[in-house]
Amino acid sequence: MLDLALTASPSIPPPRANILGVPVSAVDMGTTLGAIAGWIERRERNYVCVCNVHTVMECQRDEQVRRLYHRAGMVTPDGMPLVWVSRMLGYAGVARVYGPDLMLEIFAQSAARGWSHFLYGGAPGVGEELERRMRARFPGLRIAGIISPPYRSLTPAEDGDAVRRINDSGADIVWTGIGAPRQEIWMAEHRERLQAPVIIGVGAAFDFLSAVKAQAPRWMMASGLEWLFRLASEPRRLWRRYLVYNPMFVWLMALQLAGLRRRELLPPGGEG
Repeated sequence: MLDLALTASPSIPPPRANILGVPVSAVDMGTTLGAIAGWIERRERNYVCVCNVHTVMECQRDEQVRRLYHRAGMVTPDGMPLVWVSRMLGYAGVARVYGPDLMLEIFAQSAARGWSHFLYGGAPGVGEELERRMRARFPGLRIAGIISPPYRSLTPAEDGDAVRRINDSGADIVWTGIGAPRQEIWMAEHRERLQAPVIIGVGAAFDFLSAVKAQAPRWMMASGLEWLFRLASEPRRLWRRYLVYNPMFVWLMALQLAGLRRRELLPPGGEG
């Protein structure tokens, strides 16, 4: 955990690195936590996209998904390649904001600050196991509710019930772990319907922190080799993500850095 007295940041958006037309916020863990604390204090509604090479490439495939990233309050650099590219683009202070670590840092601050959380995602039983482990690790942590949605589109009645349950819980932060880009679409569609100030999409963090799936060793994370560990763990599910998207990202990023290809960022809000 970070050894700091968390200070809420004013409502000033962080600078954004242009990575293939995706606005990756030039942040580290401390500035990310400060921004989130400020939103909660001011009851200012925002959502956070935790971004990696896979999600950048999803934005190349789907312009509407790219626009959702421009509407986010922050797009944090979850993968080391995005950290390295951000630094190449002149943002020297950027550091990785890994989804599971972000959850742990915020949970560590929550008891003292009175923040409560809603868990939306994971297979049946995963949210409950995550809650059990996090309550044991962080005494006083408040989990206001859990929903494990089916892996399909919800009916209007099911969706309305989920919104009601989340709002009735009084949660300050809604965590969603339903996979990209599904969770980014869900956050954007539900931002105005949910009363919680902050929604954060953290992908596989539910599975990692509940120990349903193993995390890569820290040395692999730091060296940008986490993808290799995950590919070896789930080759049938992840082969396309890593064996197709990763080389495409390297090629397109090389073209951008060489000045041969560039997608401009949209204005904040995703319009334009």
